[in-house]
Amino acid sequence: MTSPTADPISDMLPRLRARARKLCRTHDEAEDLTQETALRLWQALHRDGNITAPDRYAMITLHNLARSRWRSRQETEELADDMAQTAPAAPARLACAELRAAIMRLPADQAHLMALVLAGESSPQVLAALHGVPVGTVMSRLARARAKLRADMGLEGTASVVELL
Repeated sequence: MTSPTADPISDMLPRLRARARKLCRTHDEAEDLTQETALRLWQALHRDGNITAPDRYAMITLHNLARSRWRSRQETEELADDMAQTAPAAPARLACAELRAAIMRLPADQAHLMALVLAGESSPQVLAALHGVPVGTVMSRLARARAKLRADMGLEGTASVVELL
C-alpha cells in the first residue's frame, strides 16, 4: 500500500523535470535536480506534513537548489597582492588644488563666479541675480574664465575638466 503523499510527488515529477531542464545545462543535471527536489519534498511532507501547497513548495525548492548549484559552480580567482590596491587619490587631489589656485589667479569678477560654480551653482540666471548683471554678462565672464583656466592648466581649448585628473 502506498502512502498518500507519494501520489502528489509522482504527479509533480513531469513538471519538475521540465522546469529543471530549463535551469540546467545537461539532461543528467536536470534529472539530479529533480530527484533532489522530490526527496526534499518527500522529507518535508513526512517531517512536517503542514505543507499546504506541495507543488509551490517543490518549485521553490527546485529554484533554490538550482541557484545554490550555480553559485557553487562559479569559479573564483585567487587574489594577488596587486589586486588589493586602490587607485591613489593624490593625483586627483593635486589637480583639484591646482585648479583652485588657478581660479584664485583669475580677475575678481571671474574668480567669484567660478567659485560659485565650483560650489555647485550652475544656473546663469541665479548667478546673474546674485551679481546684479545680465545673464549674457555672466555667460561671457564664465567663458573667459574657463578659457584662462584651460590656458593656465595647460589644456587644449576644447578640453574637458576630466582631463585634469
